[in-house]
Amino acid sequence: MPRPISAVIHTAALSHNLLRVRQATPASKVWAVVKANAYGHGIARAYGALRTADGFALLDLTEAEKLRALGWVGPILLLEGCFAPEDLALCERLNLWHVVHCREQIDWLAVHRGNRTHRVFLKMNTGMNRVGFSPEAYAAAWERLNALPQVGEITHMTHFACADEAGGIDEALARFARGVGHLPGERTLSNSAAALVHGADPRVASDWVRPGIALYGSSPTGLALDAAHWKLRPAMSLRSELIDIQHIAAGECVGYGARFTAPRPMRIGVVACGYADGYPRVAPNGTPIVVDGVRTQLVGRVSMDMITVDLEPVFAAGNQPMIGSPVLLWGQDAQAELSIDEVAAAAGTLGYELMCALAARVPVRVE
Repeated sequence: MPRPISAVIHTAALSHNLLRVRQATPASKVWAVVKANAYGHGIARAYGALRTADGFALLDLTEAEKLRALGWVGPILLLEGCFAPEDLALCERLNLWHVVHCREQIDWLAVHRGNRTHRVFLKMNTGMNRVGFSPEAYAAAWERLNALPQVGEITHMTHFACADEAGGIDEALARFARGVGHLPGERTLSNSAAALVHGADPRVASDWVRPGIALYGSSPTGLALDAAHWKLRPAMSLRSELIDIQHIAAGECVGYGARFTAPRPMRIGVVACGYADGYPRVAPNGTPIVVDGVRTQLVGRVSMDMITVDLEPVFAAGNQPMIGSPVLLWGQDAQAELSIDEVAAAAGTLGYELMCALAARVPVRVE
């Protein structure tokens, strides 16, 4: 039989989370952000549940081609725009909208000779300091784009660096207003954090919002309590089984580096999951895990193909775990739910990374 680890993509959760974003920003059209292969969920697997969005946003031209092949005829936005002048021809062929964030991308458009005008999203740097025109240079960039016959409609765009914090958008909004001034055109401001945390703030009202992580049931703040507060549902579950049970004496150690020492006689479960499956190698002792419906914890260092867990709470709950007993690494199963944000927080990271790190060797099914 195959190794018992598997991932499950919950399409009903994806649809639900999209609806939650719409409820938080009822006046805005919604881009479903499916970059990084839909945050590790798989574009083809997520497409059916997210196709009620107003458009899809991503990075890679190959991912855009995949969406068109799936039958999507609506808007697709390239969030980092074109990476080379020849990409403009593919934008025309696939009817892609694209971000312009630097002078070179305007240069490419200026000399491009194609057969249709380009829908452009002009990006302003309001404090993230990654890409985009400064507020002081923004109007000149807009004027130059607007004068090009190759360019049709121009949408104003920015990205908040601290939208998950109280007051974290104030300075960025002031810079955006200063840079855009009275220039005409639609606007897109909010990612997941801004849409959920500040969705009721009239200052962030815009024509489009760009939810990413929220669609997949994880909180943009990285806090499991926030995901529950916004009624987001986990869209990915990672599941496995026990493949062995070890009985160890007090004072014995578990795993590489003897990182865990048993304080008393213990029963240790061995789970078919490791860092080669995408589970974080840095997850410490105490990282939550569910065995046979009972919450317990990781003990010992994560290895390539196995992790070890404390089975004493499972026995104490009246269960009799054995080889083949179900293990929930994150997400949900028939007996329990474990937030990916909680697992990620224990490992010092975010749910984003765990989703995207799911390894190709893990079988994935959709329900």
